[in-house]
Amino acid sequence: MNGSDPPDLAAARAFAVAAAQDAGALLRDRPREDVRARVKTDDGDIVTDLDLAAEKLITGRIQAEYPGHRIIAEEAGLLGAAAGDGGGPGDCTWLVDPLDGTNNLAIGLPVFVVGIAMCQGDVPVLCVVHDPVQQQTWSAVRDGGAWGPRGRLPQPPCRAAEHGPVLAWTQGHAVARDDPAAQALKLVLNSAARRVLQLWAPLVSWVMLARGDIDGIVGYRAEAVDLPAGALIAAEAGLAVCDLAGRPFDARIGRQAEDRSFVAAHPANVGRLTALVSAAARIEPEAAKLRTATHW
Repeated sequence: MNGSDPPDLAAARAFAVAAAQDAGALLRDRPREDVRARVKTDDGDIVTDLDLAAEKLITGRIQAEYPGHRIIAEEAGLLGAAAGDGGGPGDCTWLVDPLDGTNNLAIGLPVFVVGIAMCQGDVPVLCVVHDPVQQQTWSAVRDGGAWGPRGRLPQPPCRAAEHGPVLAWTQGHAVARDDPAAQALKLVLNSAARRVLQLWAPLVSWVMLARGDIDGIVGYRAEAVDLPAGALIAAEAGLAVCDLAGRPFDARIGRQAEDRSFVAAHPANVGRLTALVSAAARIEPEAAKLRTATHW
């Protein structure tokens, strides 16, 4: 199959599920004491030998099954037969996050998943999220619905949150600790919500939202590799994903960091989240004073 041939999405989904589950078995079976980690960025983000091994397994299978497709992998970057060009409207690109939650795994916290998505042109059309610890898998196909371990995911109910919603927060690795907009958003969310989860594994938050475990997610300059998969599985579960102004979120790949901020929730709750975003924008100058010079 070449890069411009439209793939069979059902077959591609089954292929991605199998690849994610096999990568998950690799992650699950390695004793934690044998995992080697190193810092890969100036902001302290880390990579382990397990990230690299799981990524190699997945990308190798994609290259064998779909040799004309591009791959954007979390660790290796751009790969594939068509990696030298930007890709055309009919070309396919795979996004691979082999270990979403590396920092959790490194400290022994069993909260991490494998994420795979495929795009036609720049539009995400299928995704898979696999939890190696629980051995559970979620997936979605554009305009075809989302599935979990018990079958197709229904739209989660819009729950009454008498004591405030349970929300998740995610931000990109490059967001500085003293970023005033991020500080303001977190300040407002912590004031309004019953709990604000910061899981270090955005795809886990997206699955929790799609299952109805939490009420919403707010993302600020989110990472590009896992965002399309998360947004697709939420949308196909009947949830709304919007930019910070409440407009439909543009989940196409290739977007700049400033265009990767979002809110996601049941459609009836999106207005409540965007109202919190507006409140944060009004206190941003004050939030900037929350900076601290304390370091370990």
